[in-house]
Amino acid sequence: MQKACLLARWAVARGLLGDASMDNSNEITQRIIGCAIDVHKALGPCLRERSYEDALALEFEAQDIGFDRQPVVGVTYRNHCVGEYRIDFVVERAVVVEVKSVARFDPVFEAQILGYLRASGLHLGLLLNFNSARLADGVKRYIR
Repeated sequence: MQKACLLARWAVARGLLGDASMDNSNEITQRIIGCAIDVHKALGPCLRERSYEDALALEFEAQDIGFDRQPVVGVTYRNHCVGEYRIDFVVERAVVVEVKSVARFDPVFEAQILGYLRASGLHLGLLLNFNSARLADGVKRYIR
């Protein structure tokens, strides 16, 4: 756990988990949502989250979108590592993406992505729920 906290601090300090301008962030989120729509059109709803994650990673690669999959981000309290998160994706070092395939949104998902944003130091997140008839109905954007 301590290693994850040290790696997270190192990554932020070196700009590996950096901030993009809001204009650039809007463009990035549009591209992410476009990839997610392509995946949803091909696979449809009701699969397991892992299937959508795998397909989304392939789509990001095909669209030449930079991403880190399942990066570990440490949580610190009084300079001590007290936990760690595994985020589904950090895209272009600017956007946290959490993939879900659930019948309905639960408030815990919002708390989860806000926690990821806080721990990573990033400000923009997307929650993508692939278990909806139209993916557009399953997209939520969060700004911290």
